[in-house]
Amino acid sequence: MEKDNLLFFRLRNLRSRKRIIKRDVEKQIRKKYKYSDQLWEMRRNIPLVPLEKPYQRGFVRFFVVRDDVKRSKDGVFFGELLKKINTEMYSPDRKFLKKKRKRGRKIYVPKEQRVANIYPWEWDNPKFGLTEKEKQYFVMKDHYCPIRRSRKVYYEFTEPGRFVLRVKPNIITHYKPLQSDLEKEIDETDSFLNRYKVQGIIHKTIYGKSGPWKKKYICDRMKSLKAFHYTISATAVADLLEDENILRI
Repeated sequence: MEKDNLLFFRLRNLRSRKRIIKRDVEKQIRKKYKYSDQLWEMRRNIPLVPLEKPYQRGFVRFFVVRDDVKRSKDGVFFGELLKKINTEMYSPDRKFLKKKRKRGRKIYVPKEQRVANIYPWEWDNPKFGLTEKEKQYFVMKDHYCPIRRSRKVYYEFTEPGRFVLRVKPNIITHYKPLQSDLEKEIDETDSFLNRYKVQGIIHKTIYGKSGPWKKKYICDRMKSLKAFHYTISATAVADLLEDENILRI
């Protein structure tokens, strides 16, 4: 009788078996996802190897403190501040030009480069290390993006004239060797994680669910009208994204 009772408790219904299978699949996907992060970290930590013959690959442009500002009493202060907001831009030649369509034909215009803006998550971050004196040289701005239909708050440097642009050759002195076994594992893991159903499980269980379904249909009418009347071409969007794609040092 006792053996029959134990056998009865070991039996699971269909719903319970499906739940166990689903839980096991999610555990395997979560394990693969963590292993993928470890593989990418291993690739990132591969030490650089110096080249026997360094070569030049285009030019790099960045900001430096102006000479008269450097000789002043605040020269050191602005030098330390520039390390936090400096940006780099690369180009195959010294002119730093980009294509732009004007009146049906393409012309070349200079690329615009600015110092980096500081975002709210960096403003009070101790790792970023922005002092109270440095914060006095920034002003908060609110920008509406018609593409994403959202507002972006950032802090902009108020005295960019204290810095000037400088161009120098971009010399490649090191390279990162490829490890075939590591690259093979990364490709296999990414191929598994990029499957359609696996991506759905990752977004639902790891990244977290989005808001309620009604939130998708609720929007600010004024923002929608503004985005509707704001006509922007595909080339203008590409130019905007190209201008924002500047590397921070």
